[in-house]
Amino acid sequence: MAPTGRHSRPAEHAFSPHDAVMGAAARHLGRRRFLTVTAAAAALAFSTNLPARGAVAAPLRTARISSDPFTLGVASGDPLPDSVLLWTRLAPEPFLEDGGMGTERVAVEWEVALDEYFAAVLFRGTADAHAEYNHSVHVDVKGLTAGTVYYYRFRTGAWLSPTGRTRTAPPADSATSTLRLAAVACQAYQDGYYTVHRHLAQEDVDVVFHLGDYLYEYAVNSEGGERRYTDVVLPDVFNRETMTLADYRLRYSLYKSDEDLRAAHAAHPFVVTWDDHETENNYAGSIPENGIPPEEFLLRRAAAYRAFWENQPLRTAQLPQGPDARLYRRLHWGTLAQFDILDTRQYRSDQAYDDRPHAPGPESDDPARTITGAAQEQWLLDGWQSSAALWNVMPQQVCFSQRKFDVTADAPLSMDAWDGYRASRARVVAGARAAGVENWLILTGDVHVGYALDVKENFDDPASATVGTEVTCTSVASGRDGVERPANWDLYMRANPHMRFYDGRRGYVRAELDRQATRLDFRTVSAISTPGAPIGTAASFVTEAGAPGLNPA
Repeated sequence: MAPTGRHSRPAEHAFSPHDAVMGAAARHLGRRRFLTVTAAAAALAFSTNLPARGAVAAPLRTARISSDPFTLGVASGDPLPDSVLLWTRLAPEPFLEDGGMGTERVAVEWEVALDEYFAAVLFRGTADAHAEYNHSVHVDVKGLTAGTVYYYRFRTGAWLSPTGRTRTAPPADSATSTLRLAAVACQAYQDGYYTVHRHLAQEDVDVVFHLGDYLYEYAVNSEGGERRYTDVVLPDVFNRETMTLADYRLRYSLYKSDEDLRAAHAAHPFVVTWDDHETENNYAGSIPENGIPPEEFLLRRAAAYRAFWENQPLRTAQLPQGPDARLYRRLHWGTLAQFDILDTRQYRSDQAYDDRPHAPGPESDDPARTITGAAQEQWLLDGWQSSAALWNVMPQQVCFSQRKFDVTADAPLSMDAWDGYRASRARVVAGARAAGVENWLILTGDVHVGYALDVKENFDDPASATVGTEVTCTSVASGRDGVERPANWDLYMRANPHMRFYDGRRGYVRAELDRQATRLDFRTVSAISTPGAPIGTAASFVTEAGAPGLNPA
């Protein structure tokens, strides 16, 4: 039995956002430039302060909530052998800035059991939902049994949350035989229904990797964009680009109001990372897409990062300090798989050639350019050197493999993907080879299509060694319905001989890893413009352990 005492937020994670933003931004920019930030700009990013160290807590409130506060559902994430992170957020009025909760601190009870009926509760405790964290709750439940399915729920006052299902990872040194995972990305609410998430909720997978673009910063009109078959009329607060902390919080409320997304979270533990749209399209480190001064953009980034943490099943290790957050991290599934979850947005150099498609050149090939930052790159390479896993899986955001847009000798490449950071990619490929990584699987989002790619030691030489496998998981909704063969299908397949598959429909990738091989299934739906499309498998591939490269299943 687990202890039944309170799970309070550790004091070391209580800080003033004003101090944290100012300090971190100053480290990025230097004091002289940073002091140009006005008080008005700071107020734009933050409307509340987090509890200060040593401050007397506001009184607890457990009643007087007149309607269901669990409108945004429940979630779990980052499973370890002995713990898992549980999440919820109280919001009886999710389309109000405060969620209808006011400013008081609220006690929330949580329970964990082996059965969905909670006949025998094994773990329970109480967590505080602080207004300063938008009444989100993050509970790191420890002392769990490895490799076990659990059910969890929350309660406050008379209200009971939906039940979530989660699981722990196997023991760290166990020779686990199988793992089933899914990878999803890119879910622009306004582009269509989350039919993909409804099917994902019904999949028999151990864990889901969300590879970024969980939300989009663009305005959503009162009809919800393409969601014309619902009777919901959205308030004007969504019909503008997200800029402030309140904007980002409300946008998560909109996305999590979708019952299919909530169902997927309730069914499986998620491992999340971000790409650009959780903050702003194609930003690079502290450099925004447009001509806004970096010191102002960092305030926006701080707001976006904080709202991301508040609304995702993440531990306090990922809690932002102003505009900085350590999102890259490592998880394991026994000795079968090591997951190195990357962040290719926060630390990258600015895109070369004004972020326009361009042939490789001195600017994009500058060895000083990086997509990961030096510290994360070294962390990745060191992790491979010490890995005891059979499969080294790298969940990340943008296309790692070369992707030519034409068959000409000087074909343009994407400057936002690893093609715009070729020295960075070369160092990572060399690091994988030096570490003896034989079974390298890269999970990618961003591009709104499904690709299956052989990762080559030299992409310009089709005969060079294949060193790994990359799959892009298409999108949940971004790009609207999509088609099986986009107009550029033949061109891309000819221009990129290492590209083994290309499909433009919405869906996700399902992978089954075992000791002999990994099977990859591209799961797609025919449409998301109307709800209820069936799911099918567009293609399946196998990559064998010790023999990198894709083969039809």
